[in-house]
Amino acid sequence: MSALDFNADNLQGQPVDLKQYQGKVLLIVNTASNCGFTPQYKGLEAVYQQFRDKGVEVLGFPCNQFGHQEPGTADEIGSFCEKNYGVTFPLFAKIDVNGKDAHPLYQYLKSKAPGLLGSEAIKWNFTKFLIKKDGTVFNRYAPLTTPAELVADIEKLLSE
Repeated sequence: MSALDFNADNLQGQPVDLKQYQGKVLLIVNTASNCGFTPQYKGLEAVYQQFRDKGVEVLGFPCNQFGHQEPGTADEIGSFCEKNYGVTFPLFAKIDVNGKDAHPLYQYLKSKAPGLLGSEAIKWNFTKFLIKKDGTVFNRYAPLTTPAELVADIEKLLSE
């Protein structure tokens, strides 16, 4: 099993088979529009622009589980991200990342890369997972870790 074995709905509600990303390095992030970390959208877009032609995809998964910081509809989320941060990387439909309704992709990611002290729970918005070309989880990064700080790991995975 790998991260590529899942489907998720895009922001327009259409199902996306993650197998289409086979052979690419993925940066998967739970996002929110009203969070102190929201400016990281700019850094995520910068990483996407720097590496997308080299085989990197950034996948954003809006989530409203942390302080209700993503209350908007799909249209509102898409407009906000495009207008304020110039986001062109794929955004998906709003999901839960914790609890009984957590999206299966996030259940998988958390089990393969637990956080601090082995906790699987996502602690806040903008937790990041870096996925190898074969779909296996390389690492999990805390919200405080900026997208720019992932560049060395992304370059390492691209060279594998």
